[in-house]
Amino acid sequence: MSDGIQWLIGGGTGEGLMDEVVFARGIDAHELAVRLGASGGPAAGPMTAAEIGDLDVEAYRSGEPGDGVVRVGEHAGWTFAIEYGDCGTVRRFEELSREGVEVVYYSRNPDHPPTLVLYARDGRHICGFGLGEERIRWGEEPDLLVPELVAAGILTADGTAYRMDGGDDYTDRARRALAVFEKRFRLSLPPAALSQDRLPVYAVRGAPVGDFDAVRAWAEANGHPLPDERLGLIPAGLRRSYVLATDPRRRVRLGYERAVGPAVVKSRTSVVTRNTSE
Repeated sequence: MSDGIQWLIGGGTGEGLMDEVVFARGIDAHELAVRLGASGGPAAGPMTAAEIGDLDVEAYRSGEPGDGVVRVGEHAGWTFAIEYGDCGTVRRFEELSREGVEVVYYSRNPDHPPTLVLYARDGRHICGFGLGEERIRWGEEPDLLVPELVAAGILTADGTAYRMDGGDDYTDRARRALAVFEKRFRLSLPPAALSQDRLPVYAVRGAPVGDFDAVRAWAEANGHPLPDERLGLIPAGLRRSYVLATDPRRRVRLGYERAVGPAVVKSRTSVVTRNTSE
């Protein structure tokens, strides 16, 4: 278990980048994927991080959730899920820990708000904080890890203020704060899992797509790469090509084409109607 998780502070190994990792103790990898939103069917893959990039997951949609997928595995007594796209876990991570399961959620943000580390057990948010903002803590037992944060030289003895040691930098402090979670819960994740390891893949948000069969048939007829049937997601580039080729009204609605029709130009004294094609 020598890998630990402190290396996550760097955001990756140079071969694969990540933003969120979910650790769960008490369930297997398939059950974790189902709790995250997978359908319960067989996994796709296995895939590396680079192959996830090739899926072209549509992580953002205006006005609605994007798609999310996970690569899952097991290591050192914990199940883990590495998230890609819009998985929506932070809004419901307590639910993952129902029925006596333990969950640690790591959500990386290199700027602000800070990287979050949260712990839940048996359906309850127990504790958590942002790296670099450990004085602000959440959960039903927000001070659970205060003794360890004090021992790590991050907080003063009463847990209410930061220790300001000369030469201390943010990255080092964040690493020491993450080490508190690592040691308390005996967390470990091999760097290879982030990038090279071929792991089972599940769609946890955005699937099944209602027009999947129609888009897949169009892709096959027009020589495009076919979407993965086990994931049930339409890659962003394929969706764009399909819309541009088949649906003029949606081209406008999705912003791929400008509408031509009456436009209103307002001034302080008058309203003039003209046509944008003029």
